[in-house]
Amino acid sequence: MGKKAYRLKRYAEWILDGKAYAKKRGEEKLEHVLFKHQTPLLRQLKDVEMELQYNKVKNLKIAAKSVNRVLIRPGETFSYWQLIGNTTRRKGYVEGMVLHYGKVTIGIGGGLCQLSNLIYWMTLHTPLTVTERYRHSYDVFPDSKRSQPFGSGATCAYNYLDLQIKNETNETYQLVVYLTDQNLVGEWRSTTPATRMYEVYEKEHSFTRELWGGYVRHNTIYRKVFNLNGEQVDDEFITENHAITMYEPFLTYEEEASAGIGT
Repeated sequence: MGKKAYRLKRYAEWILDGKAYAKKRGEEKLEHVLFKHQTPLLRQLKDVEMELQYNKVKNLKIAAKSVNRVLIRPGETFSYWQLIGNTTRRKGYVEGMVLHYGKVTIGIGGGLCQLSNLIYWMTLHTPLTVTERYRHSYDVFPDSKRSQPFGSGATCAYNYLDLQIKNETNETYQLVVYLTDQNLVGEWRSTTPATRMYEVYEKEHSFTRELWGGYVRHNTIYRKVFNLNGEQVDDEFITENHAITMYEPFLTYEEEASAGIGT
């Protein structure tokens, strides 16, 4: 009942909140690529069957088509779930991995957090404004070949945990998303070239041992802003993260270091 109530609230917001939601798609890609990123489709995760990874790829293919080439014009807001809609079997979605309160479970349409993570990370490298974003309250898997700071993703759950991005500039932006044989690839494009470059990084990263015996992971995310001459013009706070770890953090780090993996 609680989930239904939250979903009904979101449906009402989409109608009554007065936002202009991005819906139009461009037949052609906009000329200028502002930022591009890709993430691997398949990863061997501890105690997770590879079949769920393969199903995730099927789900990503369907969801990517729903957001690919959408235009965000000045004043418009991108809503992840309004564009994708509910992930039902009727649409072709299959069972994939879902993280629920720190545990790996199975759900129809599972695995779409990889897409929301990608979009959020790319958006941090553009002038677009993230107006709604959520993060898992549990850190389930230890770092392994991590190339981004902890807490730099965006979790999603239809439709109450949404990712919303507003265009507060005077230019039009376009999201391009597609899959290759090995990667999920995304681009933010625009009608004009970039005038700023961004470097996203973390501060104050730590683990704390809590009275109840477990660990909580913390950090803050910032981004440095540079002009086209490479001169830093700003250092902006983005967010802070706190998550209960579902593993022994220090033991894991030692094992990874000895294996030459790093963090």
